[in-house]
Amino acid sequence: MRILRNVLSVSVMTFIAVGGAHAASRTGEDYIRAPMPPGVQVVPTELEGPVFADAQGHTLYKWPKRGLRNGDAGDVQGKTLCEDKIQQVNSGLMSPYPGGLELPELETRKSCTAMWPPLYAAADSKPVGEWTIIDRPDGRKQWAYEAWPIYSSILDKKPGDTLGGTTMSSISEVGAVREPIGPDANVPSQFRVSTNMRGRQVELRDGWSVYTYDGDNRNKSNCAGACLDGWQPVLAPDYARPLGEWTTFERSPGVRQWAFRAMPIYRYVNDRKVGGLDGSDIPRWHNVYTQMAPDLPQGFTMKKTLVGLVIGDSQQRTIYKYNCNDDALDQLSCDYPEAPQAYRYAVCGGGDPELCVKVFPYVIAPVGAKTGNTVWGTMYIDPKTGKRATAKTPGALNVWTFRERPVYTFAGNRGYGDTKPTDINGHGWGEFNGSRNGFQAMVYRDIYSNRDGEESNRSAQ
Repeated sequence: MRILRNVLSVSVMTFIAVGGAHAASRTGEDYIRAPMPPGVQVVPTELEGPVFADAQGHTLYKWPKRGLRNGDAGDVQGKTLCEDKIQQVNSGLMSPYPGGLELPELETRKSCTAMWPPLYAAADSKPVGEWTIIDRPDGRKQWAYEAWPIYSSILDKKPGDTLGGTTMSSISEVGAVREPIGPDANVPSQFRVSTNMRGRQVELRDGWSVYTYDGDNRNKSNCAGACLDGWQPVLAPDYARPLGEWTTFERSPGVRQWAFRAMPIYRYVNDRKVGGLDGSDIPRWHNVYTQMAPDLPQGFTMKKTLVGLVIGDSQQRTIYKYNCNDDALDQLSCDYPEAPQAYRYAVCGGGDPELCVKVFPYVIAPVGAKTGNTVWGTMYIDPKTGKRATAKTPGALNVWTFRERPVYTFAGNRGYGDTKPTDINGHGWGEFNGSRNGFQAMVYRDIYSNRDGEESNRSAQ
């Protein structure tokens, strides 16, 4: 495969500027109203769409069991495994290391229930809809949704925060992670909505992307003749009725087609993978989103690399996120500043904090920089400890964050680092290709084609 040129093609710039603009012209996603327990509510979020929240507006999560390398971790339906006990040693479930090794920073480590407060139910509570009640080992009652025990996260401070977990991350090797829960999207049964770096993307139930066309009119398709060689109208069954922002129109006598926000819906026959975006490389065609993800910070760039379109800083250096889930039985996240930094130091500096900062430098933010959203932001970090600091902390750095996790570039060591905009030499650095304890490039899109016929088709997830 030829090395991709670092100049963004016209098709890529078009995708970034207008992709999904028609379908996502409004902010927010419609959802299906359903019965909820007292105190539970639905709040909007900038990444995950509508989520369930407790009485204080804090997002609610589940912890589904995952098959790990040497066993399983997480809850099973109808039973909680999140305990009050503070774990002292690793479990050996995920890593090649044996179980029984002492965990770092035990003096400040919290129990699972301290990090993930259960959503307790009153003694006289009754099940409602998909919400049921389970018995905890301590005798207390806990709410469950679709039989999964439900928790909040102490990382979330205000309504709309989803800092405890996300549904958009790859979980194949990360561990038994927590996922925010929410009501079903108000879409016809032929469709679903998934979360990615671009927003809340509408797909067919089997995962294939859907698109709208600038050449159409409201509730009228102008895709005919040769257009239909590449685009399949998504037809509605005879019994279909308008649903929220979804309507149908008569494409031809007796044949009805779906429209979202009045724009006719299609599938692109040349998409190469479910959830793909190949069709948006065709001028005037767009993927469909119920809501778009927040804008990148001012000055950030989008650039082509061998793993797809990745986010770069103002100097077009690839930006990396750090992933970490510890190997204790309660599988606590360790990717945020208040968590033990020993894991990160191990993979980027051999345990040396100073070397770690040199190999994966923080992306420095201008003092006073604002983004207008809560997904991208800034914080002060003490580079000697990796912990959150203040402006008055000696040597503190003001760094860019994504979901209140610092982001990084890759300077490498001994001359091995990113030197060109297309470089992604830090991608996959760490355990399990960087997904378990390590670094991955912030991939905006992992498959695309450009006008020169060059193609990126290496999965970035």
